[in-house]
Amino acid sequence: MSAFHRVPAESLRAEPWANGAGTTMVLASGPDSSAWQWRLSIAQIDRDTDFSALPGVRRQFAALDASLALRFADYERHALRLAVIRFDGADAPHARLTDGPTRAFNLMLRDGAEGELIARPLNGAMLLPPSAGAHWFLYLLAGHAELRSGGESLAMTQGESVWIEAAGTLRIEGGGEVVLARIEP
Repeated sequence: MSAFHRVPAESLRAEPWANGAGTTMVLASGPDSSAWQWRLSIAQIDRDTDFSALPGVRRQFAALDASLALRFADYERHALRLAVIRFDGADAPHARLTDGPTRAFNLMLRDGAEGELIARPLNGAMLLPPSAGAHWFLYLLAGHAELRSGGESLAMTQGESVWIEAAGTLRIEGGGEVVLARIEP
């Protein structure tokens, strides 16, 4: 069994937001796409807008292209580029563009699913330790990378996505920016 499984670009689909105020590119969801416990997507945010209210969903969010401000009922948080912000999906914030249009990577969890979103520069090599029962998803935002686990390797370029099912330590080497999601269904 291969440690790496590319996500074909033609398998991705754009969907309208629940409130109709924008669109999102669904990267993956599971264990079932209609009754998901976890979902990975990239939202396009072209103007100041309200997010959809998603009761029962825990969100992790990272602005990819430019920073923005998220205004909740009684406070505002600045979502700096590549910084991960966590919030309750029922608390639908108003997004205010501060540096122009942006895309945002979303990890949404519900029904007991656990996970973590990591967005960061890649300069050289990074190691991910084995994680029993967890699945890793990698989106290469910019640059190039080579993944290695055991005797397998996979070269990636900007905009590509891959599922990682490595039993041992995973080495990611290259230059650019990566978004990683660890999912424990």
